[in-house]
Amino acid sequence: MKAILYTSPGDPSVLRVGEAPTPVPGPGEIRLRIRATALNRADCSQRRGHYPPPPGASEILGLECAGEVEAVGEGVARWRVGDRAMALLAGGGYAEYAVVPEGHAMPIPDGLSFEEAAAIPEAFLTASQALFALGGLQPGGVALVHAGASGVGTAAVQLACWQGARVFATASAGKHALVEALGATRAIDYRTEDFAAVVQAETDGHGADVIVDPIGASYAIPNLSSIAVDGRWIVLATMGGAVVDGLDLRRMMARRATLTASTLRNRSDAYKTTLVRRFAAECLPSFVQPGGHGEVPCLLRPVIDAVVGWDEVADAHRRMEANQTAGKIVMRVG
Repeated sequence: MKAILYTSPGDPSVLRVGEAPTPVPGPGEIRLRIRATALNRADCSQRRGHYPPPPGASEILGLECAGEVEAVGEGVARWRVGDRAMALLAGGGYAEYAVVPEGHAMPIPDGLSFEEAAAIPEAFLTASQALFALGGLQPGGVALVHAGASGVGTAAVQLACWQGARVFATASAGKHALVEALGATRAIDYRTEDFAAVVQAETDGHGADVIVDPIGASYAIPNLSSIAVDGRWIVLATMGGAVVDGLDLRRMMARRATLTASTLRNRSDAYKTTLVRRFAAECLPSFVQPGGHGEVPCLLRPVIDAVVGWDEVADAHRRMEANQTAGKIVMRVG
């Protein structure tokens, strides 16, 4: 099969279209003919040599995909050849075919294209895990979403609103209209505004019950000034650094705050299956447009910055690393 490969870690110029063995589904697995995949910052980290795949996972980049079931392994009961499916992957999305445990795949809602579906699994499952499984966000609660115009950010803003929470989201000024159109109560310019002061002022001192944070160290102190009593701060990445100077644990104790660091890629198959099934049952129906096909807007939607071809993958990585995107970059496969 064709796949995007690289021989040694480096900048985006190392990426090339090559050939790799077509994977064979084992018991409980399905093989997807991939029609589209989506880019994630984890792909850039892996390309640079900093984020290896979990043991046994494909070395090929790509954490999500959409396509058709092309083959099924022994014991598979939920899927048939020809079914349209989107899947969470531990690796292998930048290729014509990928093998995935059957429980990590979801049906593509009617009316969504492969390109739209490819932008859902990693972003929405990561956001869902952070907000609900780890953050325990409740209707009427307050969520603070950092990098609100990113793939995970746009998903988190929508899911928090879908849950009935008030949402504050940090983003550059040019992306505020998008974030607020997705339902955020207030977009905050992280370059010119004190997000902690905004959150505290607009919640009458309550603060954020859940903070979704892919930034890390540079936001740690203001996050402590933002968090509510018994609030949960979920760190998903360290784009702003990993080492925090001057963190006073007594301030966390005073707020009874919970700090949780989480990744999704290296979770167990059983954990991912549970997460996927819950999301599919509770959230996936909200991607279906009431009435069938386009009469009214859907409640949840993937936000796509651009759709590119394989020959544009290096430029797409450069664009993502330069923070020039709003939503997901989707790549057509083949």
